[in-house]
Amino acid sequence: MIIDPSNISGTVNHVFFIITGVCVLLLVLITVLMISFVIKYHHKRNKNPKDIHGNLALEITWTVIPTILVMGMFYYGWIGYRLLRQSPADSMIVKATGQMWKWGFEYENGVKSDTLYVPVNKPIKMLLHSQDVIHSFFIPAFRVKHDVLPGNAESYLWFKASNVGKFDVFCSEYCGQQHSYMRTKVVSMPENEFQKWLATQTIASTTSDSVAQAIAASSTQPVQVESDAHLVLLAKKGCLVCHSTDGTPMTGPTLKQLFGTKQIVVVNEKDTTITVDDNYLRQSLVAPNAALVKGFPANMPSQQNVSTPEEIDALVDALKKL
Repeated sequence: MIIDPSNISGTVNHVFFIITGVCVLLLVLITVLMISFVIKYHHKRNKNPKDIHGNLALEITWTVIPTILVMGMFYYGWIGYRLLRQSPADSMIVKATGQMWKWGFEYENGVKSDTLYVPVNKPIKMLLHSQDVIHSFFIPAFRVKHDVLPGNAESYLWFKASNVGKFDVFCSEYCGQQHSYMRTKVVSMPENEFQKWLATQTIASTTSDSVAQAIAASSTQPVQVESDAHLVLLAKKGCLVCHSTDGTPMTGPTLKQLFGTKQIVVVNEKDTTITVDDNYLRQSLVAPNAALVKGFPANMPSQQNVSTPEEIDALVDALKKL
C-alpha cells in the first residue's frame, strides 16, 4: 500500500485525476463526433446540404452538461483549497523566509536552518515571508505551494508529512538570474529524532548541506568549513549565491580581497571611486544600491531589519577576512 507523502497530496492528486478524466472523456467524445460527422455528412451522401434552424433540447444539453462539469471540478478544487487554508490549532510554527536566492527557516525556539526539518504526523504551519521580491514556496511531493509576497505577514500554508524521507523544496516564481538555484530540502523524521535534532542545535544552528554547497560553489579552492566560520555566516545570509570568494565575477562582484581596494561605484547616477572600508561594507549590507559597483545589477537584498546589528558587524568582519 502506497502512503501519500503528506495529508494534502492525496486530495490534490484526486482533483487532478478528476480533471484529467474529464479532459480525456471530452477528447474521446469530440473526436468520435468529429469523425462520425465527417462520414455522415460527406458531400457524396449530402448532395444538397441544408441548414438546421434551432434545437432547444440540444442547446440546453450543451449548456447544462459543461456547467455541471465545471462546477464539479470547482467543488473538488475548493475542497483542497479549504483544507490548505485551515491549519490545526496544535500546528508547529515554522517561519520561512525567501530571498534572492535561498530559503531560510526559523523555529519557535529561535533555531535557524536553511534545510527544513519536520517531525512526521505533526501539522506544520509555515509562515511565509519575503525579504525582497515575490517568491513561491513549493514542495512538489507534498502538493503544497503558495506565493511569498514582500511585506505580507499573513501568507501561510500548512501540511503534515506522512513518511520519513527527504523531499525537494523549490521557488516556483521566477525571481531573478539565480532563480533555478533557489532550492533546498524538507527532511521529515520521527518525532523523537526531530526533538533530539532540535535540542542539539544552537540559535546560530549548524552548517547544513546547502550551506556547504554554497561555500564550495563560491571558490575553486578547497575549503575547510569547520575552520572557515566566516564563510558559513556569508553562506547562511545568502551572500555566496551571487558573490564568489576566488576572484571570479558572478551576479555580483567577487568578495576575494575586497577590503581596502578601490572600486568604481555609481552614486546618484554618477561614477565615483571609493576605497572599500568598514563604512562602505556596512552601507552595502543595509543599503546595497546606494553605492552600486559599476557593471553589476541592482538586485542585492538589504540586510536592514533582517539581520541584527551584531550579525551585520559579524558580516563586515567576515568580508574583511576574505
